[in-house]
Amino acid sequence: MKLPRKFFEKKTLRVAKELLGCFLIRRIGRRKIVARIIETEAYCGPKDLANHASKGRTPRTEIMFGQAGYAYVYLIYGMYYCFNVVTERVNYPAAVLIRGMEINGQKIIGPGKVCRELEIDKKLNGLDLIKSQKLWIENRRLMNQNLESKIEDRRAKANQQKFNIISLPRVGVDYAGEYKNKPWRFGIWKS
Repeated sequence: MKLPRKFFEKKTLRVAKELLGCFLIRRIGRRKIVARIIETEAYCGPKDLANHASKGRTPRTEIMFGQAGYAYVYLIYGMYYCFNVVTERVNYPAAVLIRGMEINGQKIIGPGKVCRELEIDKKLNGLDLIKSQKLWIENRRLMNQNLESKIEDRRAKANQQKFNIISLPRVGVDYAGEYKNKPWRFGIWKS
């Protein structure tokens, strides 16, 4: 089930945690890549000095001031793309960075590696993830609520994995003053 816009309109820290275990789907032509999200990082509004929008509205950050559920893609070090999902309300710049994923049991850690594996680049900046057929996020745990057959429901529940969420400081934000040590990076710890 594709995540609805209201999912992304919640507080950024909550969205960052709730995205764990969800699936990032990328369609490239006839090929479809399904990646389970296993690590996220939250950027919480204009006072968060690690947030790109902390210095105000710019052409680069304009998408962060828009509606929740849009892709914010940018380039770092002139060579790596990073994929974020805009959260919360219009005119409040906040987003969740996707830092790690798992494809067919293989872990891919690091936002640049995530984008390289899914062929995400600047062309997808500003993409509406709710309406897109190229890139979207699904919560397959919610599918159980919509299954008509009890047999299918039991199979879906058997496929779910339980996990605990770990919280750590964000990476590469030493410049962010009091915000550099905020434990706003979240990951899955299997139980």
